Amino acid sequence: MIGRVVILGEVLGREAAALMLDGRLEDLILDPGEATGPLPGAIYRGVADRPMKGQGGVFVRLGDGSKGFLREAGGIAPGQRLIVQVSGQAEPHKAPPVTLRALFKGRFAIVTPLAPGLNISRRIREEAIREGLSALAAEGMAGSDFGLIVRSAAAEAPDDEIAAEIAELRALAEAVMADLDGEPELLVDAAGPQETAWRDWSEPAPDEVVDRPGAFETEGVLDAIDALLAPEVALPGGGSLVIEPTRALIAVDVNTGADTSLAAGLKANIAAARELPRQLRLRGLGGQVVVDFAPMPKKDRAALDQQLRAAFRGEAAETSLAGWTPLGNYELSRKRDRLPLADLLKE
Repeated sequence: MIGRVVILGEVLGREAAALMLDGRLEDLILDPGEATGPLPGAIYRGVADRPMKGQGGVFVRLGDGSKGFLREAGGIAPGQRLIVQVSGQAEPHKAPPVTLRALFKGRFAIVTPLAPGLNISRRIREEAIREGLSALAAEGMAGSDFGLIVRSAAAEAPDDEIAAEIAELRALAEAVMADLDGEPELLVDAAGPQETAWRDWSEPAPDEVVDRPGAFETEGVLDAIDALLAPEVALPGGGSLVIEPTRALIAVDVNTGADTSLAAGLKANIAAARELPRQLRLRGLGGQVVVDFAPMPKKDRAALDQQLRAAFRGEAAETSLAGWTPLGNYELSRKRDRLPLADLLKE
């Protein structure tokens, strides 16, 4: 299978979507099924509790016994009604993070109620297209204090489709942001896997969309998922990395294989750096990550740093590369943006 292919299907009877690039699984979204708790992207009418001393934030009641944790707590009074959006996956035994800066996402545009201004994706570089999209944005948001981001997928879309989506998103955002009366309640549910795929994987446009029964099996998605449930990942050149999630952190160990020379260590480490973002993304792993790279000369650390930064540059999940520890490990943190794959597949 050559090219960029989106595959729609099911896993364990639940809706799913997969993104394949030249036959290799690049991203995977599964319906959480019976997983409990608010999901990233969902928008709630919440009620603020008392500020938490020492934690710099406030818990927000979301309804059905659920709570979110809001760090932007300045000026918020207990009992105040708030419109909040779940901004990340909850850590174990903790409330999920929420934000006041709700985003209303479509395929071509994003309405930003608390971030005014009209912005065109930087990936759209042709000036004539930018000018046309700016005019559409200005017309669609005329008279509104809300902001708008025109996404890169709009560059090749018909004007009427873009205008219709902007109008729909604006109407939804205005209705939701004004809906402050009442008890805590879910106002906008999180997007499902296939809606998310249609919205977020459209740029660049896929070469093919496969939507037929059994596609996950025939196109190799199920085999790729099985491989993700194993801790060891083979690397080009005979090395491997082993990924072990623990309660406190994600431990990653890089091995060279039969060749234990320093040159082999650098080669395995570079291969691991390039593969690590994909593995964390597909496995749904986040939080603190500690990597025990294979032995290599200290002078080569700068080159490995460059490989890591290049590999994580395009990741959607916010990632902070902290660097080397005194013991010679490498630390980074990745925002939890989905449930771990292993947890989703527990029956």
